[in-house]
Amino acid sequence: MNTERLKEVLAQARSEAGKVIIGQHDVIEKALIAIFTGNHALVEGVPGVAKTLLVRTLARVLGADFARIQFTPDLMPADITGTNVFNLQRNEFSLIKGPIFTSFLLADEINRAPAKTQSALLQGMQERVVTIDRETHPLPPNFTVFATQNPIEYEGTYPLPEAQKDRFMLKITMKTPDRAEELVLAQRTMTKDAPETVLAQGAVQPVIKAEDLAALRESMTAIVMREELVGYLVDIIRATRQQESILVGAGPRATQALIMGARARAALSGRDFVTPDDIKEMTPPVLEHRLILRPEFEIEGLTVAEVIQQILQQIAVPR
Repeated sequence: MNTERLKEVLAQARSEAGKVIIGQHDVIEKALIAIFTGNHALVEGVPGVAKTLLVRTLARVLGADFARIQFTPDLMPADITGTNVFNLQRNEFSLIKGPIFTSFLLADEINRAPAKTQSALLQGMQERVVTIDRETHPLPPNFTVFATQNPIEYEGTYPLPEAQKDRFMLKITMKTPDRAEELVLAQRTMTKDAPETVLAQGAVQPVIKAEDLAALRESMTAIVMREELVGYLVDIIRATRQQESILVGAGPRATQALIMGARARAALSGRDFVTPDDIKEMTPPVLEHRLILRPEFEIEGLTVAEVIQQILQQIAVPR
């Protein structure tokens, strides 16, 4: 499958998702980048900004299965992975699969569950397999986790472990709509065109079949990235480990994520080559959840987003 087909599918997917999701064009684009690079995304936003609706819509658009887990403080790992149950009729144990056995998994409010439960996702996210009672089971090839989280200052939230955050390719921040978008939402809510109704009535059409995703991902490797741009990208990641204000910098997994993200953004823009702007645009969502600032700089009011912009200004852009 060539890059022209990839560009066509990405354009169609954006168009179909836009029928349901009002505004949030940047969010839809970043979610598609995570999917088409075979990675996972962390989605942050206050309640009610359509985080769940976004993932349900993309599952419909891409012809994939969808499952949702509502994370709560009493959720157990077996509630995610499943468990073996003894069958009296057959006189043997049989596996009752958990909701993790799906293509698109929405881990809703993941930071409301303790670390032990959150870690039940780690093996599936990294290796696309799940071990239950010492037996390993494969997950679907298109397995993708979209984990939503409320801002950390909300009551009843737990911070995600660094090892888990590093397995998310991107952090996608969903902001509240501006006045014009909220006005459209209000008007549509009074008609049959409310976003949830549009999705339920089947107005959103799949643009591909689930089995085509693998071929589309393979065609992403045809996106050209010049050697000097690869060096520029690596210098950005390495700068996070040397910045005075950063306690924990980005690891090699961030380098891989930024390469894949820049390629995917080029494809979304209809190009078969990467530009410096692709790298700059993808740097904040790739790095924001991976970096930890030193406490003394946080007290002064410095944010991770500001530090990332400082690093981008320090590194010379190749011509």
